[in-house]
Order: sequence, then C-alpha cells, then structure tokens
Amino acid sequence: MESTRQTAAQVQTQQRSAADQRRRELLEAADRVVLRDGPKASMNAIAAEAGITKPILYRHFGDKGGLYRALAKRHTDALLDALRAALDAPAERRQRVEATLDTYLAAIEARPQVYRFLMHPAEEAPPSEQGEQNFDVGRHSAPLLRRLGEELAKVIEDRVDLGPESQRLARVWGHGIVGMMHAAGDWWLGERPCSRDELVRSLADLLWGRLAVAGDREGGAVF
Repeated sequence: MESTRQTAAQVQTQQRSAADQRRRELLEAADRVVLRDGPKASMNAIAAEAGITKPILYRHFGDKGGLYRALAKRHTDALLDALRAALDAPAERRQRVEATLDTYLAAIEARPQVYRFLMHPAEEAPPSEQGEQNFDVGRHSAPLLRRLGEELAKVIEDRVDLGPESQRLARVWGHGIVGMMHAAGDWWLGERPCSRDELVRSLADLLWGRLAVAGDREGGAVF
C-alpha cells in the first residue's frame, strides 16, 4: 500500500514537472513572437510558433490576459534580479543609483518590442482575433509597476534611515522612483532625445538631493 502511494506521488510529481516544462516552452515561443511583433503579437501567431492549436494555448493560460500575466511575471522577475544586483554592487551610493537607473533603461532598450507589448496595447486586434480587441493592457500593466514599486520600497526601508515614518516614506520613494523611471523611459524610448548615459545622469541628479544626506540603516546593507 505504501509503495502504491509513493508511486502515485511520483507520477504526480512527474506530471507537474512535465506541465511546468511545457509551460516554459510555450512562454519561450510567446517571447519569440513578441520580439517580432511587439504589441500586435496574437494568440494565433503564438500558437503557430509553438506548433499547437489556439485551444491548447488557452488550456494552459486561459486567455490573452493569462498569457500576458505569465510573460509579465517572467520579465519582471528577470528585471528585479538585475536591479537587485545593481543595488548590491560594491560602489558609492551615487554610482549605485546611476547603475540601477541604467539597468532599467538598458532592459527596455534591449527588448523594446517586449516592453511595448507589456506597456502599450496594439491599436487594433488582428482580423482573426477581433474578440481580443478589448484586451486592456493598462489593467494588467499597473500591477506590474506596483510590484516594482513595492520591491524598491522594501529595499529602501531595509537600507535607508528615513526617520520615524520610515516605512511610509520608503513606499513613497519606491513608487515615486518607479513612476519616474517608467515615464521617463517610455518617453526616451519613443523619441531618443538624448543618450542613455545623459538620461541616467539627469534622473540621478533629480533624485540625489535627499538621497545624498539620508543615512544608512544601522545593521542593514548600504544603499
């Protein structure tokens, strides 16, 4: 009996592993289409790239919103890892601030079609997918930006001494900095009015006043 339960558990583990692997493969196929088509990437094109039918794609993600959320998590996780590495680099605070800003801008510059898919809706759905025309990118992208803001707020709270209202101020700073990076980066990516280095220095200058004088939290990592 015990052996039978173990075998059943092993089968379930193998099935979950296979499903996870299949999901990763489908997300990689979706990434390839998004890199090519940007906001116009369709469920039909992604299914074709993966070599499956659209109903099978729906079975894994539910709808375009489900696929969008999975792709957003995939890319946000990678971006957060890169931002944490920049914040943890052995350098002076001003250098780390500039490195963090540059990491974000470099990420959207390297994969602009992915950025546009995550942040900007296509003007209209492909003729074969008119049912997806009302897909609301804004409804899905706002949580992505909130997640970045909360993650940065936690880093600031853990590392910077902002006085008796440190937690509240850290959230103000975290969401404010993410909002600034997003708005400035979106404008810059579309118009390219200056070099990335120039934009990084200008944004760091804007942030530097209070950051220059705030102390490090005792016992925490430096910011």
